[in-house]
Order: sequence, then structure tokens, then C-alpha cells
Amino acid sequence: MTTIIFVRHADSNRRNHDELLRELSPKGMEDRKRVTEYLAGKGIDAVLSSPYRRAVDTVADFAQRYGVKIELADGFREREVSGWLEDYAAFVKRQWEDFDYRRPGCESLRQAQRRCIAALEAVLRQYAGKTVAIGSHGTAISAVVNYYDSSFGYREFEQIEPVMPWIVELDFNESGTCTELRQLDPCRCAPADRIEGPTVCSDTNA
Repeated sequence: MTTIIFVRHADSNRRNHDELLRELSPKGMEDRKRVTEYLAGKGIDAVLSSPYRRAVDTVADFAQRYGVKIELADGFREREVSGWLEDYAAFVKRQWEDFDYRRPGCESLRQAQRRCIAALEAVLRQYAGKTVAIGSHGTAISAVVNYYDSSFGYREFEQIEPVMPWIVELDFNESGTCTELRQLDPCRCAPADRIEGPTVCSDTNA
């Protein structure tokens, strides 16, 4: 069995509009310790991350403490947007209603999903039988969850949107089929109805 543990970044400094360089907030720096505590008991074999600073910094505490090198993986970056969107909420809702909706310079959710799944499939080949932690982002991880559990839509995204960090674990069998998906909030600060409990993957898109 291969286990992939996606870690959404902790709270970041929203005043910094630079997607690549936005750092964690003081709260995020503190909350990333909960990620370290969680991963410490998981037998992590490798740590990957989106190249965005907030994602790297969220898993860096664990990596530094346990002497694991972080491998940057561009495929797990956040869904591409053109600049800072003032109408972000409306844009997000429209994208979840239409997976192909995009604006100039932006990715559609379908494009982001395909990119993330391609990156994930490469990880599954490279780290078969291992447990891998991947630092990433809310929309990117949500697109992966939707791929394996089509019931995850805009309503579910709204519920996890304030959850930072957010952890999603996926188990894959030897044939690369997702057999189980689990969500949790390591800081216990989010609605529990969607976060708690396993989801058996239908793998209908695979």
C-alpha cells in the first residue's frame, strides 16, 4: 500500500499578494507544529512540496526536525490565477459550478486537477509502497479529493476553506487504485461533519 498525505499550508500573511513568496503568519508558524506532531507518527519516507513558500514552510518544521529533504514539485502548486482577485469568492463559486470556467491568465479547476493528478501519479510510481507527505494548497488538494470522491463540491470546499492546515490522506493499492480517503483538521478548528471519518474511494475518474 502507498499512502499519500497532502498537507494544506497553514495560515499565511494575506497582506503579501505575491503567490510564490507569501509567508506564513505568526499563527501559521505556530500551527505548523501540529503538522509536525501528526506526521511524526506516520513513518514518512519522503516529503514533497509545492514551490510556494507557504506550502514549503508548513512542512519544513517536520523536515528539519527529522532530517528529511524537501523535494519541490511544481505540479502541486495552487490553481493559477492572474493577480489578486477582489471578487475571489464569486470566482471560486463559478469555478466549482463549471470545472472548465477560467479567466485570462487563470487555470480552470479541470486544468488544475489534471496537473495535480499527473503529479500524483508520478509520485505513486516513484514511491510505490511508501508513505509520502506533500505540502500543497486548498484548491489544489480539493481538486484531487474531487477526482476520487465526486461528492466533494463547492459546499464541501466552503467548509474546508478556513481550515489551515488541512490534511488529506489517500491510500492506494498495488494497482494504483485509491482505496480510502481520510480528511482531518490537526488543529481541531473546523466543522467536523466532513472532516471526520473515512471515505471509501470510488475511483470513478481513474
